[in-house]
Amino acid sequence: MEQITTTTAEWQALDREHHLHPFTDPKVLGEQGVRVFTHADGCYIWDSDGNKILDTMAGLWCVNVGYGRQELVDAASKQMATLPYYNTFFSSSTPTQIRLARRLSELTPEGLDYFFFANSGSEANDTIIRLVRHFWEVQGQPSKNVFIGRTLGYHGSTLAATSLGGMAPMHAMGQSLLPGFEHIIEPHWYRHGQGKTPEEFGLEAARALETKILELGAENVAAFVGEPVQGAGGVIDPPSTYWPEIQRICRKYDILLVADEVICGFGRTGNWFGSHTYGIEPDLMPMAKGLSSGYLPIAAVAMNKRVSDAINGGGVISHGYTYSGHPVSCAVALANIDIIEREGLIEKVRDETAPYFRSSLQQLADSHPIVGELRGVSLIAGLQLVRDKASREFFAPTEQPAIECREHCIGENLILRAVGHTMVACPPLTIGRSEIDEMIEKTKIGLDKTAAAHGLL
Repeated sequence: MEQITTTTAEWQALDREHHLHPFTDPKVLGEQGVRVFTHADGCYIWDSDGNKILDTMAGLWCVNVGYGRQELVDAASKQMATLPYYNTFFSSSTPTQIRLARRLSELTPEGLDYFFFANSGSEANDTIIRLVRHFWEVQGQPSKNVFIGRTLGYHGSTLAATSLGGMAPMHAMGQSLLPGFEHIIEPHWYRHGQGKTPEEFGLEAARALETKILELGAENVAAFVGEPVQGAGGVIDPPSTYWPEIQRICRKYDILLVADEVICGFGRTGNWFGSHTYGIEPDLMPMAKGLSSGYLPIAAVAMNKRVSDAINGGGVISHGYTYSGHPVSCAVALANIDIIEREGLIEKVRDETAPYFRSSLQQLADSHPIVGELRGVSLIAGLQLVRDKASREFFAPTEQPAIECREHCIGENLILRAVGHTMVACPPLTIGRSEIDEMIEKTKIGLDKTAAAHGLL
């Protein structure tokens, strides 16, 4: 019989003995003890010591409609009572999966009308790799199998998704970079574009794709993949000239264009998808996270008619997952989309919340000595920490100002994320002005303490 655990120390001891955490140094975590969260509501979560904490990371970029949504609980419960599980193998489907595919065809960018379901962004991007290579094989061009991504791109942590992304530490662990994956510079104007306007640098960064295609041979390149805004890379939003040039190059050399919407989708950028915000016309588009607001695991890959027609005529699809199109996850996703539409969350974000969020952050960025710039779009933001604002001098690679700031913020009952030397925020779409004000006040305290520790305040 399981022993009842009630105290934080007991939870920490059990966790230390039995649980390996992702993206964590187990030794360090074992020494400091895990933080245990017990319940949540709206934009707040509570830990096992009773602290009420403002979660401006929406879990892990995903709780778009906020915590405590009874509609999503009810949708899951009703579906579990009716049909808790069936697979989509062997010529089978379920009503919620069919309805969700149709609903997504109405929301995604024009032409993306065909869907494959998975359970996470990582699985969706693994699926992209297999489907794109199969597409070119069916077209009689099997040599087109190389993917081009970007430095600091993040597309998941399976072996294939790690290779698709451009995170060097992930490649280094276990020699995880597979052959057939290349990377070009990320469109980070503040770091790489000194002496150029953002528009000039945007073209330059995009044209690195053409250089790489010519280096590899267009006959060998299958696809280019990029997030509309690079999230886990530090919220790198591209200059206005970037995506139009990327798209032109992909069309010129007949390279499939993949827009990874795992973070940017479902209202995050003030539109249903980041592709709408940046005018991207992708051939394929993975999505996850905000699809169910994180309440249950679900992901999907959207594809256009060119891709779906070729795949549908190419024989057996030897690919899939036990939980692809899980009926309960699909029911929750449908209910989640209903909430976004019924409450007008995307319009509210675009017209009200995001302008206040960004103007508040911009005032903080302008006034604080260790914030070099505010990046991002709508309700996804990154504050670049620098040692010297005037000269754009970055902190040394061995320094950890963002991690220090993150810990100061959690001490103030605020969750921000540290990515490199950037503080990242990605709150629920339901965040209000008072909560934004609270975030700004507590972020400033974290920044002040970090600056003081480095002798910069």
